[in-house]
Amino acid sequence: MSSDGVRIFVFDTTLRDGEQSPGASLNVEEKIEIARQLERLGVDVIEAGFPISSPGDFRAVQEVSKIVHNAAVCGLTRAVHKDIEVAAEALKPAKRPRIHTGLGVSDIHLKYKLRMSREEALQRGVEAVKFARRFVDEVEYFLEDAGRADPEYIYRVIEAVIDAGASVINVPDTTGYTVPEEFGALIRGIMNNVPNIDKAIVSVHCHDDLGMATANTLAGVLNGARQVEVTINGIGERAGNTSLEEVVMAIHTRKDVFKDMYTGINTTEIYKTSRLVSTLTGILVPPNKAIVGANAFAHSSGIHQDGVLKERTTYEIIDPRSVGITESKIILTARSGRHGVRHRLEELGYRFDNQQFERIYEKFLELADKKKQVYDEDLELLVADAASTVVQTYELLHVQALAGDKVVPTATVKLRHVNGEEHVATATGTGPVDAAYSAINNIVQAPNELLEFTMQAVTEGIDAMAEVTVRVRGQEGDVFTGRGSATDIVVASAKAYVQALNKLLDRRSGVRRATIGEEELEHV
Repeated sequence: MSSDGVRIFVFDTTLRDGEQSPGASLNVEEKIEIARQLERLGVDVIEAGFPISSPGDFRAVQEVSKIVHNAAVCGLTRAVHKDIEVAAEALKPAKRPRIHTGLGVSDIHLKYKLRMSREEALQRGVEAVKFARRFVDEVEYFLEDAGRADPEYIYRVIEAVIDAGASVINVPDTTGYTVPEEFGALIRGIMNNVPNIDKAIVSVHCHDDLGMATANTLAGVLNGARQVEVTINGIGERAGNTSLEEVVMAIHTRKDVFKDMYTGINTTEIYKTSRLVSTLTGILVPPNKAIVGANAFAHSSGIHQDGVLKERTTYEIIDPRSVGITESKIILTARSGRHGVRHRLEELGYRFDNQQFERIYEKFLELADKKKQVYDEDLELLVADAASTVVQTYELLHVQALAGDKVVPTATVKLRHVNGEEHVATATGTGPVDAAYSAINNIVQAPNELLEFTMQAVTEGIDAMAEVTVRVRGQEGDVFTGRGSATDIVVASAKAYVQALNKLLDRRSGVRRATIGEEELEHV
């Protein structure tokens, strides 16, 4: 214990146990890149691989040993002399080499995997530790499947391997079998029943088969463990390992529970490290993943948005900036309230009075009912549509189109005139958009030439907004631009065309009014 409190050491096994995740495979260069980031993150130990398992793993441990300056570099072995010799060779360049060796301790492993008695396994473990100490000062001993083993046997093994020279004792819940109460009790039992336990650091290594890896690890810490074995994003065998970010941020956030405890992790590097590991392993981070998931600091509920905008701590127990995320995200959906929408518009630089905002908000709700999420680009289109000062002679009420390779493209359009009259027309065309434009022309009766038609997806995904821009030329030669957006490309096209025609009609009315005014002036 230092003057700062109790240091909890972070042993990262992303490059070894994490790489055992189905589908994850890292080459040497990628392992080096992750190792550099793990050092920036501030982990205490980097388990770089299992040197005897393959030439690639040997070289990875060797190369990581060369570039790591502050953390210990660890190589995994079985309790076999050849494994230990190969690991020692790979670790030669390391400033702080550590050999991680051990054997199973549960009766299931002893009988079916190791095929040896408890005494034979104990003796083999002691010999392995003594042999490893010939090469390195730091030897960590793992008791595989400790979560299902006899505690009395565990106590005996730990005492013996500490006497043989082990400085770290790894107590794994290899199969993710235990619950926090019993795993915590196991660690507490070790602390109270192993006479020489003060000569070693107790480490915990938990798997997530029952979804309790983080809880079990923290239970171990609360009962005396001083090292946690974790991976970035919780990747690893089967359901994965304990997640580094979850354990570190739990200790960091709940000071009332983990009194005087701290890690050496630079938490602002967590998100960056998570993204790097996800990118290089190809294992995507679930959106609802704690701390680093895309939704971890995102709010879509109107009630939550209102609370967070007034005071972040109403719904956030962690400041996103503390893990390297610049800000919380207000996700605009059909559940978002006025406060959230107005806030995002203001962030985009738009200010509206209440009447203007209500018009935009109504359009927002219509759009949000059609797609899962409304993006900034969507909002800007809504603002652009609402900002038009052109007299809306016609309003598009409805578009229905029929198209395909075995039918004649047909469209039915309903428009409302500014005087309140509604008009419906049906037409055919070379495609659904052409058919819709013909139907609109039948109603509006404003001769024009379509000069340009462009369309692009404004946002991402299958429900993306389509933005259509058209340019038409009236009989007098003036060119008018119309823009429309919708999740349906035919509707977006119709909106754009109607807007362009409204501008044409507005200009024609303006010219007529000006001409009448001049005549009256002359008469006077």
